[in-house]
Amino acid sequence: MTYAIDPELAPILALLPAGTIEDVTAARAMLETFADMGGGTVDESGLDIDDRSIPGYDGAPDVTVRVYRSHRAPTPSPAVLTIHGGGFALGSINTEHALAAHLASSLGIVVVSVEYRLAPEHPFPAGLHDCFAALSWMHADATALGLDPDRLAVCGESAGGGLAAALALFSRDHDGPPICFQYLGIPELDDRLDTHSMQLFVDTPLWHRRNAELSWQYYLGDSVGGDVSPYAAPARATDLAGLPPAYVSAMEFDPLRDEGIHYALALLQAGVPVELHAYPGTFHGSAIVATAEVSKRMHREQRDVLAKALGLNDPS
Repeated sequence: MTYAIDPELAPILALLPAGTIEDVTAARAMLETFADMGGGTVDESGLDIDDRSIPGYDGAPDVTVRVYRSHRAPTPSPAVLTIHGGGFALGSINTEHALAAHLASSLGIVVVSVEYRLAPEHPFPAGLHDCFAALSWMHADATALGLDPDRLAVCGESAGGGLAAALALFSRDHDGPPICFQYLGIPELDDRLDTHSMQLFVDTPLWHRRNAELSWQYYLGDSVGGDVSPYAAPARATDLAGLPPAYVSAMEFDPLRDEGIHYALALLQAGVPVELHAYPGTFHGSAIVATAEVSKRMHREQRDVLAKALGLNDPS
């Protein structure tokens, strides 16, 4: 198909990797290579950054987290747990580095990025449990970390958005730490793959139906096509009441577009405050072109909604 891609985004299309994530090792290497495309040099001058090892959930292996603390962060500081994307099978705290550093610097807060275990080597619930371990650590060690336990938000893009939504559900249902806000960027939420956009977009840039199929096969393992937990695929959840307020973004030419929109509507119907923004002319991951005006609007909006959710009057 031919897509009406925003003219400022179109020049990047020829440089993007083609094909699928069938070769996971190659796809992981490619994502690392393209992680900073268009993002420029990361300014770390106003940040303290360190990697730590924290206990895993319920006897699981220790989890690595990267902590970003702005020199302007108050004590106690609001904090954001960022969860990287990559179809549950790709990505790392390194591919999330630019975003995490930007959020910590621009908001003047603490950001924690979690190195969760990847599928297919570690299918559901390994990744979710690692994210829950990071959230639990932030809350339990809030005093030592200088964090405000009442102002902890979660933020993810793509599979990270799906994991952020799942984490909000899991924490609600397992007496976990309170989450004040969930930022769900282009979230991957529904293993059933039956939305209009998922059926239509089979050849879109970066992400398309085949990659979505592979992603869920990797993540769900033996349970793919069976009785899937809403903690794996939040679109399957039947009770969304009591979840934290949310922001959901969707890209026009993205197979994940409709599941994000449907989830936002379901949250609204459950009485959860939601802001939804669908960006025209965009595709999955198009914000990698940081110089495009539509990408600048996405980044400004992300910063602004998180600032409001965290009670920051003037984070600039």
